[in-house]
Amino acid sequence: MNATAKELRFHAKELLNTVTRGEEVVITYRGKPCARLIPFSDGMKTSGHNELFGIWKDDEATQDVEGYVRNLRKGRF
Repeated sequence: MNATAKELRFHAKELLNTVTRGEEVVITYRGKPCARLIPFSDGMKTSGHNELFGIWKDDEATQDVEGYVRNLRKGRF
């Protein structure tokens, strides 16, 4: 289904109901597609614990991320 930005502004509830039924809604602005509304899926991968990346990944001080952050905040909170 296609909808304009104006329709999104004035008929958001109806468009969300359409998405809830499993249909995809493409929002157009000035005749060109600019966004897509799709049903939310909770398929994000979670590891269960915090991991750092980049330059912090191999740092010895940050092996326990929660403890490291807690230690940084000690003086402030």
